[in-house]
Amino acid sequence: MNKSNAKVVTGVVRLSYANVWEPRSINGSNPKYSVSIIIPKSDKETLARINQAVDAAITEGVGKFGGKIPPKGSLKLPLRDGDVERDDEAYKNSYYINANSITAPEVVDAHVQPILERSEIYSGVYARVSISFYAFNSNGNRGIAAGLGNIQKIKDGEHLGGHASATEDFESDSSHSADSHSAGSNATGSHSAVDTTASSRSVNDRSVDDDSDSFLD
Repeated sequence: MNKSNAKVVTGVVRLSYANVWEPRSINGSNPKYSVSIIIPKSDKETLARINQAVDAAITEGVGKFGGKIPPKGSLKLPLRDGDVERDDEAYKNSYYINANSITAPEVVDAHVQPILERSEIYSGVYARVSISFYAFNSNGNRGIAAGLGNIQKIKDGEHLGGHASATEDFESDSSHSADSHSAGSNATGSHSAVDTTASSRSVNDRSVDDDSDSFLD
């Protein structure tokens, strides 16, 4: 099987606007899985490989451009400057790529074992991501888009978008815990159920708006 030069596996990046468990439709568009991939400007190796892959995608997709390779500067490119285009602390000193796919990404841990718990992947987590770049030419827009491949979680990070973890919300307090236990022992059964939606809410704590080639414009 031929391996495309337009595919990259990143170094350690940070995920934002993570929508990786369920496809999401924006304004009636085809539902897609999507994520904004934040790449530190200090990661020269990943950035170099991305630029090489984009060049390869231009060459491989020359048919989209009428059989002639256009000047790179005339195309909409996937690698964006967070310091210029985003007023967001999480994007400072970083580039970013918005990647999406109609196919669900495989999500694994550092040992390449499947992650099934949705709360493990959220906006703010650190990961490695496989990305495939491809040419597009639609409605007068020409460029290179980023297809979301698979995700490998490397480590936890601070939640983006203001979401706090349970540990942060419920700091250990022995006296309060004792009072709560006493009160709980007299509660009716209807109050013993736990709202399980909170743990999964972080997955979509930042929603995205995407089109055929990018989102968060």
